[in-house]
Formats: sequence, C-alpha cells, structure tokens
Amino acid sequence: MDKNFIDYRDQYILFIKENKKFIDHYANLDIIGDASKTYEMQKYLEKQGLSPLPVYHFGEDIKWLNKYIAEGYDYICLGGVVSLATCNNTARKFYDEVFSVICDSKNNLPKVKIHGFGMTSLNLMFRYPWWSVDSTSWVQTGRFGNVYVPKYKRGQYIYNENSLKVTVSTQSPSQKDDGQHFTTFSPMEQRQILDYFDSKGFIMGKSEYHKEDRKTYKLKENERWANSVDADSCRDLIENIGKYVPPEKLATKDVVEVVIEPGLSNDYKLRDELNIIYFLDLKIQCRNGPGRL
Repeated sequence: MDKNFIDYRDQYILFIKENKKFIDHYANLDIIGDASKTYEMQKYLEKQGLSPLPVYHFGEDIKWLNKYIAEGYDYICLGGVVSLATCNNTARKFYDEVFSVICDSKNNLPKVKIHGFGMTSLNLMFRYPWWSVDSTSWVQTGRFGNVYVPKYKRGQYIYNENSLKVTVSTQSPSQKDDGQHFTTFSPMEQRQILDYFDSKGFIMGKSEYHKEDRKTYKLKENERWANSVDADSCRDLIENIGKYVPPEKLATKDVVEVVIEPGLSNDYKLRDELNIIYFLDLKIQCRNGPGRL
C-alpha cells in the first residue's frame, strides 16, 4: 500500500472512532481487484477496534463470499458493479450467483443481510431480497433539474416499475426532448404529474426573465443570473417561456431570472426534498419482500 492510501486508512479509522455515536454501519476499505488484500484490510480494521461490514466484489471468486458467511458475518456489502449497465445480463448473472448462495435454505430466504453499493435499478431492487442499498444518483437528478414521478395506474402510484424522470427546470436544454421535460408531456400526463406534486405538498413555481448587462446590473433580492447553458435572447426567453428555445437564441451571461414563486422549477433544494420523499415511499413498497430496504 502506498503512503496516500495508508494516510487515508488512518484518517478513516480516526473518523469512525470520533463519530461512532452518529454512525450505524460502515464498510471495509476495500481494494477492488484484490480480494485477498480486501480481506486483510477487514482484519486490520477489526484489530483497530472497528466492526466494518465486509465487501464482496463483482469478479471475485465466490469462495470469498462463502468465507465471510462461514466466519459469521451477518451483514455483507456487494460492490464493483457500478461500471456495469445495472440491468444487463452480466450484472444479473453476478447477482443471481450471489443470491443463490445467500438464499440456499429450504425456504429460499436470505441467511445474511446484503447491502448493494450504487444500486439504482428498480428492476434489480425488486428482483433480489436486499436489506439495504445506496446510490448518489438522486442528488444528481435534482441538481440537473429533474424529479422522480411514480407511474399512476388504476388509481394508485406504482413503485415497483421504473419511474418517470421529469425535467421541471425552466432553464433545461431538455425542453426539446419529448417525454423528458414537463412541457413536452400531454395535457393529461401534465395533470397527473401536477397532481403528484400537489399530493406531496409541492408546486411547480414560477420565474420570469429579463436581459441586463452583467457588468453594471445589480441583482435584486429575488433575482439571480440564469446559469443555463442554453440561454441568449431575453425577448425569446420571455415570449417562449414554457416552450423550447433554441440555444443559439439565448445567452446566459445577460439573462436575469426573477423568482416570482419558489417551486420545483427554480429550486434544486425542493427537487431534492421531493426525490427523497419518492425514495422513502419506494422503501415502504420494497418492505413487502423478504429483504428490508
């Protein structure tokens, strides 16, 4: 191990010890591509007084998973699959093999708890009995102007199917892409989307725009410089608000956004909040299976 990794390891140990009362679980410092070194690190951290969750990676011999189970670890992490397309045959083959080991009892229920690193596919979440999963994609979703909206069928929201990812930001270049930006959905679909927002206590929000000289103009309390990559003519932006405006007709550096009514379209923190609520609702739906999530 090089000095940088050793320093990182020691800082990790110190951080866990100093913040232990705030942390329920933490994982081993895995060395991807070297199952033996990962195992040695597990034992090293344990000698330092820690109890990290062991990590088994895609591509490792299945004997390492069996070894962790045989040694009595009851909560194990699966990693190394983020680079794969989450629902391709290779990923499924890996998970099928893992869970055939985990669920080899007569009742086919998991004998240990499994955590999935970087698990974003709903199909895979519902296919296997996870105890827990994690992903950072929901943060990126909100920051890029999007929110998750569950499909609506027979009078109820469905969480065991892939959701819609609806772009609501008025500054998004996806306003031209059918089935992505809110404005490209049919009136009936827009109504269903707005009903979902309303059911969770959110509104779309409203912004207006005008063009100013960035060098001389002083922003007012409810104003900010538009930061979209597709902004240029204030007149076109104002006249076409809610419609797609070609990038060549807009110029970010001169456009001021006036937030008339804060909402999902102009506040990423509200988008983050709604996306968190979506995943909390999804978690409740997942509890119907043998895992916990």
